[in-house]
This record gives sequence, structure tokens and C-alpha cells, in this order.
Amino acid sequence: MASLRLGDIAPDFTAETSQGNIHFHEWLGDSWGVLFSHPADFTPVCTTELGTVANYFPEFEKRNTKVLALSVDGLASHKEWIKDIEETQNVTLQYPIIADENRAVATLYDMIHPNANETFTVRSVFIIGPDKKIKLMLTYPASTGRNFDELLRVIDSLQLTANYSVATPANWKDGQDVVIAPAIKDEDIPAKFPKGFTKIKYYLRTTPQPNK
Repeated sequence: MASLRLGDIAPDFTAETSQGNIHFHEWLGDSWGVLFSHPADFTPVCTTELGTVANYFPEFEKRNTKVLALSVDGLASHKEWIKDIEETQNVTLQYPIIADENRAVATLYDMIHPNANETFTVRSVFIIGPDKKIKLMLTYPASTGRNFDELLRVIDSLQLTANYSVATPANWKDGQDVVIAPAIKDEDIPAKFPKGFTKIKYYLRTTPQPNK
């Protein structure tokens, strides 16, 4: 199987989840999506991650982004684990967890890395646009929990740069200045970016975030 790359269409699938059967592309609809995998149910780091996403759920909703978790355990196990997540993290889980016992989705998305572990998935993250294309891929080892503030920051950047001829600099956060795309000529900037711009180098020009 060829490995997935940025810009590829995210593979479609149907799967059983803790909230019923879903057809992935249909479920996404016109939303952005985050698909993230977990090594197994009843594991400590995953429990904190799923609880964190439940706490952050309104932030994902605000960004028109659906979240979908995956673990290679079955539905009965998921339902028991969800009770633990809700109890220990003091949350209500609002999003589905895929039951991927046959590892069909994990294999489709290359989430099992045999040199790390032959049976469990690594902590994969895919951000998928409304066009169903993969916009970001991240892979963490099983021992390192993810930073969901960073994933929200990336979604902010992806949604901004999809609509304006800009890029976001290192450590950028929503509301900060952005970089004007090199293809835009200096003389064309005022029409596109009426808030003005700062020319640091001919190739490095910044402007206030245009959608704020």
C-alpha cells in the first residue's frame, strides 16, 4: 500500500462506532475533520487525550470541525472505557470512537508501525478539509500524549490560509500578524490587504491577520 501524503484524498470507509455506523466522507459532509488513533482501550494516556478532546469539543465545533477517534478494540470495550473516561476526566464524550478490531481503518491509514509495535496503532492524527483532502499528518509514539492546543492552532492556520494568500509564521497564534505569499507583488498588496503591511525583506512581508 502506498503511503498517504498531504493533498491526497483521505481514504473513505464505513465503520462501527460508539455512536452507530458511519460512512466517513458522508459523515464529514462540508466540515473539516480530525481523525486520531489510540493504541488501545483502557490505556492511561489515551484516557487523558479523549477527555481533553471532550473538554475542547466546543472549540472544534466553533471551527466547523468534527472529531473522530479510533482504537483497535471492539464496541463493547469502547462503551466500558467511555464510562472510565467520563468518570476520571469529568466530561461527557460527545464524539464517536471507531471500533476497529479487524484493523481495517488502521491499515487504510497506515496507523500500525511494526517497528514500534506489531499490534497497536501509533498516535496518528489526520486533519482533513471539506474537500476530503489530507491537510496535515502527525505521528506520535504511544508514550507521548498529543497537544490539542497545537491541533487547534493548525486548524486556525489551515482555515485562514485556505481563504487568503498568506502563510503563518513560527509559533503563530490566531490574531497575530501573518506572512504575505511571495507571489503577491508589493504594488498589489494594498488592494488585497488594506490593513497595511511591513516589508522586512523583499521575500518577508507581514500584515495583520486579514479575517480579524
